[in-house]
Amino acid sequence: MQPAAKAMAVCTMACLVAVTAYTVALGANGWLWFAWVVLGVTTAGVLAIKVPR
Repeated sequence: MQPAAKAMAVCTMACLVAVTAYTVALGANGWLWFAWVVLGVTTAGVLAIKVPR
């Protein structure tokens, strides 16, 4: 796994924790969840790309 892809995956998981904590504390916000889904799909795409060496 490339370092940038690994960092993006860690950021995605950290954002999931933050959005979940926000939802528990203040209630659901659809835009936050939508943004996290977009980030997750983007991360999946980056992880799926195979860079030739």
